[in-house]
Amino acid sequence: MLLTENLYVYLMKRLFLFFSLIMVLKLSAQREPDKIYMPNIKTIKFFQFNNQESLPVIRLNSQDQLELHFDDLDGYAKNYYYTFQLCDADWEPADVSPFDYIKGFIDNQLTQYRFSSIALTKYIHYQMLFPETSAVPIKSGNYLLKVYLNGDTSQLAFTKRFFVLNSKAFVNAQVMQPLDNQLVRTHQKINFIINTSQLSPVNALQQMKVMVMQNYRWDNLIKDIQPTFIRDNILEYSNENDIVFAAGKEYRWADVRSFKYLSDRMRKVDTINKQLNVYLKPDAPRNKQPYLLFKDLNGWFDINTTDMINNWWQSEYAWVHFTYVPENNQPLDGKNIYLLGEITNNTIDDDAKLEYNSVKGVYEKTIFLKQGYYSYMYVAKDVKGNATADFETTEGNAWQTENDYTIFVYYRSLSDRHDELVAITTINSRLGKL
Repeated sequence: MLLTENLYVYLMKRLFLFFSLIMVLKLSAQREPDKIYMPNIKTIKFFQFNNQESLPVIRLNSQDQLELHFDDLDGYAKNYYYTFQLCDADWEPADVSPFDYIKGFIDNQLTQYRFSSIALTKYIHYQMLFPETSAVPIKSGNYLLKVYLNGDTSQLAFTKRFFVLNSKAFVNAQVMQPLDNQLVRTHQKINFIINTSQLSPVNALQQMKVMVMQNYRWDNLIKDIQPTFIRDNILEYSNENDIVFAAGKEYRWADVRSFKYLSDRMRKVDTINKQLNVYLKPDAPRNKQPYLLFKDLNGWFDINTTDMINNWWQSEYAWVHFTYVPENNQPLDGKNIYLLGEITNNTIDDDAKLEYNSVKGVYEKTIFLKQGYYSYMYVAKDVKGNATADFETTEGNAWQTENDYTIFVYYRSLSDRHDELVAITTINSRLGKL
């Protein structure tokens, strides 16, 4: 009898370890951040409750919530599930079991969806308030949300980053002109200090990681920043050559909230094969134009419609045509042109690249977009080489430009196995701290 009981306990332990391993392997599969894996998935928005122009950040052990929205253009209901994975500061999977950072279930079904109404384009709109009581993150840090079909992570639909903040450090930052004469009129420099008195790191150089982001872009993130001075628990970052960004100019915009009336940036609207086509007015280079201040969204887009009542499941889709007219209608030698902003997931890749039309002498890009207000820029990047995309050829740079800068501060104690997110501060180059 005793032998049978011992065998039962042994088998149950082995079974538990087996399923734990399966869960860990599921969470580790296909984890590239902010990636869409299924072409039928469109218009993913993940933001702080009721604020489409925000990073998805919640405070640890708080009542904060995020909104998730996305559309499935296949037009019939499916069984979508989600989970989330804890990551290090560099977005590598943390060496922590999901049972240690998820309170609740590993796999959770998305149950709230709505068939599109009125719109010519048929789609299913899915939405969720996160976190749900069935799955709550219980450690601070970087997280990767994964949405997939039928409870099978090999059928991954998309991933989105989000952040859980445990405020243990305080950041005081300012945006200023660089002292370098070659950059003083075209770039912006960020200086800041971090108060770590609540942490008291033994070795700040090893235990602290600091990163700075411009306008919510990941392609030109500055990381591996070392403090200029360390005084007790104060870390000062003021090196003249560090944390300097090309300022660019204010983002261009496309107001496509209505397809019945032409906004100031729309040239015409046509219906071709029962599909709406919106042609925007051509965009010219701004690198030789003087700086002009106007309110922009710093790369965000807002889903919104003036034609219907509900923005999320009554808004229409259309093929929106972008045109960039290079100087003298000649292609840029050795460079590709890309559309930059949340509109292209702030990613410089083939999905964001414009194609040169040699007959018209222009660069063109067509994107299937939902009604809304979009902000974007054009950037150039060398055909060969890994240099960061730049504004100089397409937009120009002006130090007066209004930009948002977000500072991420991570800390790893000597006993932890992941990077804890201890501070996030966003500062505006004109308004100061946001």
